[in-house]
Amino acid sequence: MSTDAPCSALPSAGQQGDGGTPAIASTPAGAGVAGGSLKEQGNALFKAGSFLRAAVVYTQAIKEDPNNHTLYSNRSAAFLQLSKVTQALKDAEQTIRLAPTWEKGYFRKGCALEAMKKFDESLEAFQKAAEKNPKSVEVSTKIKQMARQIRDRRRAEGRDNNARNEGESKSGKKGPLEINCDDNRVTNFARKIIEGVTEICLQNGGKLDPAVHFLSCKEGSNDDLSEQIVTVKEAFESPETLSKCVGFLRQYSTEVSALAACLVVPRNCIAYPQVWNGRGVKNWRFGAKDGFFVQLEMPKNRQLWFLPAFTEKNPKSVRSAESLDVEVYAVLPPLFR
Repeated sequence: MSTDAPCSALPSAGQQGDGGTPAIASTPAGAGVAGGSLKEQGNALFKAGSFLRAAVVYTQAIKEDPNNHTLYSNRSAAFLQLSKVTQALKDAEQTIRLAPTWEKGYFRKGCALEAMKKFDESLEAFQKAAEKNPKSVEVSTKIKQMARQIRDRRRAEGRDNNARNEGESKSGKKGPLEINCDDNRVTNFARKIIEGVTEICLQNGGKLDPAVHFLSCKEGSNDDLSEQIVTVKEAFESPETLSKCVGFLRQYSTEVSALAACLVVPRNCIAYPQVWNGRGVKNWRFGAKDGFFVQLEMPKNRQLWFLPAFTEKNPKSVRSAESLDVEVYAVLPPLFR
């Protein structure tokens, strides 16, 4: 059995300083002698930085052993170093077909998609790799990197949307993330919560427990802020459970001298009140889509957003927050009275 080639010190083509290429896979026991020999030659060339020659040798080895999934995986890595991202993706997908339980095929696919800047699809591939091998450090690192890429892209898109909506804002129409509050502490708090929903979903596979975040400030200070989180898993099971929860939350907000409170609850956790029922397509434009309600409670104002799930390619992420009429769609009664 051949020994794995060490990691390349060069970053993968198309990546942005994300580290070296993962180790080239070793040939499994039982592989042909000729294929194994050629594979070792390819590994040596790859380690030496001769990626084109390595790809050629891996191709020769594949001709002799066409069902060896590690050869396609290794050639995918070589193609990626040569910026041949289409070929790298094709070999990664062939690796998956030959070895669907091996995480490396999904990892190679994720790297190729990352080089194509298809970050949503790349994240999905890395998440599948993590399912096959939850202990892989390189996979978990990639998941965090892709989550950050997607978050940064959405922030940039949000800035573009705000610029496009500037005319509407001047005419009285509110943008989806406009927070009606003169206190910058509360504004920053709410924005952090909304951005946090997206990041948690990306990293935790869409799992998020219903919770209310409280922002409080030490008496006599404007800057000594703290945040408390109260989980409310059973609050939305019935009118009775919601009533009990609201009573507790009102008392708690007084005890901690809260400046604001922000509820985050997945739509699929709400048995009561299902505020979207009976509204019709015209009024409830999200249909049956999953998503998250974010409700901001302040002493003199209340606001509500819905973050619909991004289901076309990656059901574990969400779109930008969209504003709702809090008087119509509130899922929580007022906490400040």
